[in-house]
Amino acid sequence: MYNQILLPTDGSENSKRADKHALWIADKSNADIVIIYVIEPHFPVIATGLPISTLPTPDERFYEEIRNEGKQIIANFRKELDDLQCKGICKNTNLKSILIEGKPSTEIVNVLDKEDIDLVVMGASGRHGLDRFVIGSVTERVVRNARKPVMVIP
Repeated sequence: MYNQILLPTDGSENSKRADKHALWIADKSNADIVIIYVIEPHFPVIATGLPISTLPTPDERFYEEIRNEGKQIIANFRKELDDLQCKGICKNTNLKSILIEGKPSTEIVNVLDKEDIDLVVMGASGRHGLDRFVIGSVTERVVRNARKPVMVIP
């Protein structure tokens, strides 16, 4: 039924739960997984009342740390998939990883068409403490804008 599953991740507990569901679905469907980690190219907007010029700006070291974190999260998922394949699970599942900069919800929706995705499996909210209580803002935007099925894992 599914040939390619998109798995947006940020390393949060919710995204780790989504990992398990994506792996299970991939195993049952003989589907491939496209895992995506999106780096936001700026700090989130914070209403501080301070003039913009007084707020710190991220430097290249900041982005390098974020890139390395994304690479590590993807490597951990790849190891999890390799371990399962050694146990005979997801043996026909291939993994493609995408590490990209941009607005997470926009980049996730863009990848849907570029990669011919059949299903998105993602956590209800990420690790950013300011997300909404029920569903995260990125997840909400993806659900609203995706033209493919989105499975939201609490």
